[in-house]
Amino acid sequence: MQRWQGLEDVPLDQPRSVLALGIFDGVHRGHRAIVGKAVDHAHALGAPSVVITFDPHPSEVVRPGTHPPLLSTIDQRCHLLAGIGVDAVCVLPFTRELAALTPQAFIDQVIIERFHALAVVVGANFRFGHRASGDTELLQELGASADFVVDAEPLIAGVGGVWSSTYIRGLVGAGDVASARASLGRPHRVEGTVVHGDARGRDLGYPTANLTTTPYAAVPADGVYAARLITAPYTDHEITYPAAVSVGTNPTFGSNERRVEAYVLDRDDLELYGAHVAIDFVARIRGQVTFDGVDALIARMAIDVEETRDILAASS
Repeated sequence: MQRWQGLEDVPLDQPRSVLALGIFDGVHRGHRAIVGKAVDHAHALGAPSVVITFDPHPSEVVRPGTHPPLLSTIDQRCHLLAGIGVDAVCVLPFTRELAALTPQAFIDQVIIERFHALAVVVGANFRFGHRASGDTELLQELGASADFVVDAEPLIAGVGGVWSSTYIRGLVGAGDVASARASLGRPHRVEGTVVHGDARGRDLGYPTANLTTTPYAAVPADGVYAARLITAPYTDHEITYPAAVSVGTNPTFGSNERRVEAYVLDRDDLELYGAHVAIDFVARIRGQVTFDGVDALIARMAIDVEETRDILAASS
């Protein structure tokens, strides 16, 4: 799959293409239905399929300070889109200039000039142009005059409601990673760089990898989780390890700093400092607890590890 950073990266001889437009944060089940329809159209028309996504999240540009927690990094988003079978992804920087374009200008400069669209697939709630003044009805109207068809896909509902990034962010924020997994179609992932901590976990017999998470990451609610830690994600060298993950402030030791700490089961020999890793959250074991002392904490950690082992064995 090709990946273009902005319109300038798109080849000047890009043939007429089938586009899927959206933020696609998380690439959840609803997103996959939209992108999958674009891929199907492209195959039927003998044209390349292209996803146009945006970074940063438009809300941060339109309403600074309102950036939502992100369900995926750009790298993960592109990796997941490649798995659906798209031919290319264009990561379009969302700027004030882009936000100021009229719906007609957006179509002219993005959809037509660079991609010569044959068809455009969007979700039924897709908005575009200055102050989100364009909707799917306008897109269809303008598309008809520009010789491309528009497929506005209805939103899809799961057990808990419509599959949307907002809905899934709520689940993650509440610690319900199992329900988030059902809507995403895979475990929720948090990425970051392993940094030095206070080495307390090693002293307790459970050495942890402490993560500085990527900006705006949707970190689950405080508690302990069964998870998997992945080194070198999205490369041919990635390795997956079972892990018990603590999210919270370590109140037993009076800490106020919120951390994500992963203990890789039965391993104390991994050298991960400085590495970019991913954590896939499988299930929540318990909430954050303040223990009476270190002995009580260690006893509970042993239970957490065994529960993690059982959960991961059942989910493999």
